[in-house]
Amino acid sequence: MSAHRTLSRTVATAALALVAALGLSGCAAQGQDLPRQEIVIAGGVSGGIYAGYGAALAEVLGRELRVDATALSTAGSLENLRLVGSGEALLGFAQSDTAADAIAGTGPFSEPLPIAGVARLYEEYVHVVVRADSDVDQLSDLAGRAISLGAPNSGVAAAAARILAEAEVDPEQIDNPRLGLDDSLAALRAGEIEGFFWVGGLPTPGLQEFSQEVPIRLVSIEHRLVDRLNERHGGVYRTAEFPAGLYGRDEVSVTMTVPNYLIVNEAVPDDVVRDALAAVFRTRAEVATRVPTAALLDRRLAIFTAPLELHPGAAAYYRETKH
Repeated sequence: MSAHRTLSRTVATAALALVAALGLSGCAAQGQDLPRQEIVIAGGVSGGIYAGYGAALAEVLGRELRVDATALSTAGSLENLRLVGSGEALLGFAQSDTAADAIAGTGPFSEPLPIAGVARLYEEYVHVVVRADSDVDQLSDLAGRAISLGAPNSGVAAAAARILAEAEVDPEQIDNPRLGLDDSLAALRAGEIEGFFWVGGLPTPGLQEFSQEVPIRLVSIEHRLVDRLNERHGGVYRTAEFPAGLYGRDEVSVTMTVPNYLIVNEAVPDDVVRDALAAVFRTRAEVATRVPTAALLDRRLAIFTAPLELHPGAAAYYRETKH
């Protein structure tokens, strides 16, 4: 069987399961005992916003759509794109830069993936974290150090590679243990690494908790470097400051941000995406009590998922709810 047919069958199976669940929910409400269907959401690493957001969405979507919904622990954007692209997950989170590579079949992706946008969720900030007493002052100081550049198959690793290339820092000169967030925090606490890269919303829960025990600094990513990255990668980045007082810091540091999207396979039926997205917006305030970043979801901005095409089911929802 061809890879294309296998992909189509997997996606169709996942989508039809949710269609069936939505269609049968009315029968269940009338008292019939029917098996519940299952959907999967590709989340993220422990201690990051993807993980918490995914778990919260699984809970509310399971209730609202009357399905069994599960949030997977993943390495982040790259793995999420592959899971959604293969149909192993119905929904997932991804950075716009890695999503751009996925649909183009470039960078870490050997062929284009059939990914569409559901909603622009929030801006993710690139964190280059070191201890407060570190002598690392700028990106060029990372050469020759033990610095985690992110877990394999993560958007963090992809972003770190681009940033270092533009800063003319050879990754081969960095001792990179390729850790996720929790392991990076543990290694920094133990003195096994001098710093790490992280890409996430503000504040990232695991890092916020860590900073209350171990003072940290955030190394700046200057606007000139961000401008050069935008020239090479389609203008998906912007420059921003970390808010004063974040993670217990007093100093000002600047960085780059990248939009974060809720994604779906383009083969998923329109009504499935529309109904799932309606449930996401309907429960936004509830989810925000657990994941404050969820409060940033804005119907007026959610449609801007370039370079991803907005899924037709998502576009239908936005048209129907336009004020």
